[in-house]
Amino acid sequence: MESDPQIAAGVHQISAERIQQTIEKLVSFGNRSTISAQDEESIKAGKGIGAAREWIKSEFARYSKECGGCLEVKTDEFIEQPGERIPKPTEITNVYAVLRGFDPAQANRIVLVTGHYDSRNSDTFNTTDPAPGANDDGSGTAVSLECARVLSKYKFPATIIFLTVAGEEQGLNGSRHFAQMARQQGWKLEAVLNNDIVGGDKSAQQDPKVVRVFSEGIPAAANDADIKRLRMLGGESDSTSRELARYISDIGGTYQTGVEPLLIFRLDRYLRGGDHYSFNQQGFAAVRFTEFREDYNHQHQNVRTEGGIEYGDAIVARLNAATLASLASAPAPPANVKILTKNLENDTTLTWDPVAGASSYEVLWRATSAPGWERVQPVGASTRATLKVSKDNVIFAVRSLDSAGHRSLPVVPEPER
Repeated sequence: MESDPQIAAGVHQISAERIQQTIEKLVSFGNRSTISAQDEESIKAGKGIGAAREWIKSEFARYSKECGGCLEVKTDEFIEQPGERIPKPTEITNVYAVLRGFDPAQANRIVLVTGHYDSRNSDTFNTTDPAPGANDDGSGTAVSLECARVLSKYKFPATIIFLTVAGEEQGLNGSRHFAQMARQQGWKLEAVLNNDIVGGDKSAQQDPKVVRVFSEGIPAAANDADIKRLRMLGGESDSTSRELARYISDIGGTYQTGVEPLLIFRLDRYLRGGDHYSFNQQGFAAVRFTEFREDYNHQHQNVRTEGGIEYGDAIVARLNAATLASLASAPAPPANVKILTKNLENDTTLTWDPVAGASSYEVLWRATSAPGWERVQPVGASTRATLKVSKDNVIFAVRSLDSAGHRSLPVVPEPER
């Protein structure tokens, strides 16, 4: 991909100092357990998840004031009923800011970045002892906030949502409710970037210039017919989330953010989960960013020493910002992409419908055993292309480009007989 000078300039405004300040502030609330204090007295005292929630709202509001009211600051509030990790009915509040796209034809397209602002210590039900959650997940919350601060200074054709959720440690409650809301309201949510544990381990074993990007294979929302079709087509590694992960890898190389995305073709860490899964379950493309090596002594633990708190890395925030800005600047992905299969032939013909904002298109392909796209064929403004490459031997996709060269997510074709 070619870099966009505006995106490059925005990416380099990401501030390590501001990220550190954000995480220190989140740590200052003491215990941010979802079931910790939310009463007015605790909020005024600056303690508990209620105080953290109100501070996050005030930060989004401050960014909006600085950009002339460009952000819509909102909350998604609901009551979670008692469960395994919630002893009584509990109010959970997701806080988010919306940067509306300026193009009426594309403003309904949405890309989203998120992190969870709740924390916990060794005891899930301990709501009073310190649970600083600097890395898990003050770091991810700081990424959402810093992306909002920087990207709100710019305008994009599509909409960006900067989200912070609660209830993650209790069972992905906040993200589940938000993702369900997005599905029920018919949002055109094209990409979700979940940041959880993105800058805490500074040990010698850590590789600070690598961030893992986890993505699902077989979509969680797939029905039996979908799974059968994927098996027949060899599409097990071409979910929309995998295409998003590949896009992130390209962005990392284009904008030289200082961090290398390491694509992990797995939903999450081994037998573990995170908030991106809530969006996967609703059929949305979503991935998880996590540092290369986790320090388990800094997660879900009571504080034993106060001097060892580590702070989030700005380089991961830069990669997020570059990805969000690139996706929000790009046209919509091609619609109704088909690969024609009526005739038995070695050539391959693809067709698609034009989309808003696109001035041209590209066909991509790769060997079925290759992790990333290997070949690109520009096809101009045409919505049909025939290539002398056998569909039997490769995986194809099509992506849209605008006149400035911003590229959409690739779309893998469906067969048309």
